[in-house]
Amino acid sequence: MATLSGQYYTDQTIFALEQSRIFEQEWFCAVRSADLANPGQFRTVQVGRESVLIARDRRGSLNAFLNICRHRGARLCVEETGEVRRSFQCPYHAWTYGLDGKLVAAPNLNGMPDVDRSEFGLHKVALREWLGYAWVCLADEPPSFEDTVIADVIARLGDGESIEAYQIDTLELGRRINYDVRANWKQIIENFMECYHCATIHPELTEVLPEFEDGFAAQYYVGHGAEFGEDVGGFTVDGSAGLPKLPGVREDQDRRYYAITVRPQVFINLVPDHVILHRMFPVAPDRTLIECDWLYLPEVVESGVDLTKSVELFHRVNQQDFDACERCQLAMDSRGYASGGVFVPSEHHIGEFHEWVSGRLTEQ
Repeated sequence: MATLSGQYYTDQTIFALEQSRIFEQEWFCAVRSADLANPGQFRTVQVGRESVLIARDRRGSLNAFLNICRHRGARLCVEETGEVRRSFQCPYHAWTYGLDGKLVAAPNLNGMPDVDRSEFGLHKVALREWLGYAWVCLADEPPSFEDTVIADVIARLGDGESIEAYQIDTLELGRRINYDVRANWKQIIENFMECYHCATIHPELTEVLPEFEDGFAAQYYVGHGAEFGEDVGGFTVDGSAGLPKLPGVREDQDRRYYAITVRPQVFINLVPDHVILHRMFPVAPDRTLIECDWLYLPEVVESGVDLTKSVELFHRVNQQDFDACERCQLAMDSRGYASGGVFVPSEHHIGEFHEWVSGRLTEQ
């Protein structure tokens, strides 16, 4: 089975199509809701070609808008994160918007009766909170959240209830690590979906999950979680005991690892005592920013317990994976990869992802 050709990882025109037809049309996991806990807190996020402003209003709701002033198109907020008291004011002509996006003031506005405040508020972006994160969609008519995001989870786990057992929206951030990966976003997804490479580059992971040495990723089998080794105490870098089990985790989920790809830019990793969630932000054909969150029970985070061994295992996995992706990226414009490569049988499920990408790019 053939892979995508090399140009899919280097061509700026293809990347522009991916931005407009994938990232600007699908649900995009933008920010952890708890990062914007107080009214007036905001974050700007790059979604495809657009800067999106996400803020919490005085009623406690999160709202998302295109980060552009309705007057002359100035960028409203240039900071990645911040906090305002009651409104956003454009630094160019001082048009001022409430936290709900409504136009509340502008110089000489009372002398301009043809400017209807209700029509010149910020451009609203669809927002849905799930698993403790704010997901946004720039499409004029967003696709069903259930038929896309949740469907990807069900396709992996076999049902929608299994992920609820981890009660992810009640967990707290124990650690966040940002990665700047010099590789195309699809390289990173393909790597995450297969384990043909695990025995080669993941010695710590295969010590904890011995079945990964056989080259079949957990995602190859619907509902399957990779089982911890007999002598492994927890999902830690040295296999030592982990932290208290999440209270909702079922007996059949205990001592198992589940990996989920939510297209187009989220990885969810489930283990009995914590959850690891990756969010990808593709910024160029050969560059992807990644925020990786380690989530734990609130009492674990508040206790100040050392999380190093817990975090270090997947941090090493990330580094090993991203190094491999960067190595592949270096050769994507080689004449030797102009027609692409091939999948081995344990990687055939990635072909479905390639079909999904190709289908989105050819849709009118």
